[in-house]
Amino acid sequence: MKVYLDSAATTQVRESVIIKMQVALEGFYGNPSSVHSFGRSAKTAIESARKTIAKYLNARPGEIIFTSGGTEADNMILRCAVANLGVKTIITSKIEHHAVLHTAENLQKSGGVDLRFVDLDEYGDPKLSHLEELLQKDDSKKLVSLMHINNEIGNKSNIDGICRICKGHNALFHSDTVQSIGHYPWDVQKTPIDFMTAAAHKFHGPKGVGFAFIRKNSGLGHMISGGSQERGYRAGTESFHNIIGLEEAFICAYANLEKEAAYVTELKRYFIEKIKEHIPAVKFNGHSGDLEKSTYTLVNVLLPMEPQKALMLLFHLDLKGIACSKGSACQSGSDKGSHVLSEILSDEDLKKPSLRFSFSKYNTKEELDYTIGVLKDFVQK
Repeated sequence: MKVYLDSAATTQVRESVIIKMQVALEGFYGNPSSVHSFGRSAKTAIESARKTIAKYLNARPGEIIFTSGGTEADNMILRCAVANLGVKTIITSKIEHHAVLHTAENLQKSGGVDLRFVDLDEYGDPKLSHLEELLQKDDSKKLVSLMHINNEIGNKSNIDGICRICKGHNALFHSDTVQSIGHYPWDVQKTPIDFMTAAAHKFHGPKGVGFAFIRKNSGLGHMISGGSQERGYRAGTESFHNIIGLEEAFICAYANLEKEAAYVTELKRYFIEKIKEHIPAVKFNGHSGDLEKSTYTLVNVLLPMEPQKALMLLFHLDLKGIACSKGSACQSGSDKGSHVLSEILSDEDLKKPSLRFSFSKYNTKEELDYTIGVLKDFVQK
C-alpha cells in the first residue's frame, strides 16, 4: 500500500491544474512582454490570474506579485524592507521557516539590522505581551515577521491580534502564509497585514511558482534587477504555464474550501483518536493535537521509543510505502534536528522521534488505519 501523508511538504497536483498547464504550454508560447498578438495573449492571461487571486483575497490586482514560491517572496519582502523602507529592526520568532529566519540572520550580519526574537510559550505560540515590549523598546523603524501557521507543528497564530499590535506601534507586519493560503479564507481589508506570501504547491498547484501580497504604496522596491515585469518588483520573463497552474489551483482551493476542509478535518480528528487508542503514550507537539488551535492539515506526534530504535523509523515507514516527515521537508537532507521542536521540547523528549503527518483531500481513513497499524507494530517490537 502506498500512503502519502506529507502534504505540508508538497501536495498532489489537481488534474484540472495539469490540463490547464498543458493548454498553456501548447497554445501560449509568446513572451508576455512582447507587443505582438502572441505576447499580448499571454500577458492578458497573466493579468487575469492576478485579478482572480486579488478578488479572493479582497486585494488590488497590483498588490499581487508572482514569484518562484514562498522562499523568494519572503526573501524579497525582508531584504527590500531593509533596503528601501529604512527598517532597522526585525522582530520574529525562533520557530519561523528558514526562509524568514536565515534571511533575518543574514540581514543582521550584513546589513547591521537589529534582530529580536519574541518569547514563545510552552506550545510554541508567540507571547503577544512580549511583542509589545519589543516594539516599545526604541523608535527604530520595525518589521515584524511571524507566520500564520507553523509548518512543523501546525500552530495557528493570532494574526488579527498581531496586526493590531503592529499598527498600534507603527510597525510593518509580514507573515509567511505558505501553509495558510489555499486552506483558509483571507480578507486583507479586514486584516490589515502589509505583506504575505504563498506557494502554489501547498494547495495542489505546481512547484516553482507563488506570489507575494505587497500592500499598495508600501514603498517596497525590487530585489531582482532587469526588466519591468511584475510591476517592476521582479525582473525576468514570467513562468507563464506555472502562473496559469497557480490560478487554477487557487480557484479550486477556494471553490471547494468548505467541503474539503471539513473532509480533511475529519481525517485529522480520526487520526488523533486512533493513534491515541493504539499508542496511548503518544504526545502531540505544539497545538497539533488540538483541532481549534492548530491547522486541520497536519499533526506532529512524539512517539514513545528509545533513540537507537527510532533511527530506523522513517526508513521502516518508507519500506511500508508510507511518506511522512521528520521535521519539515526543507530539513530532510540535514543531520540537524528540528529547530522548531528544539525550542519547545525538553532534552529528554528531543531524544525521541517526532513525526509530522499531513493530510489532503486525496487521503482516506483506510490509509490512516494502515499507517497507525505500522506505527503500533514498530513501537511495540
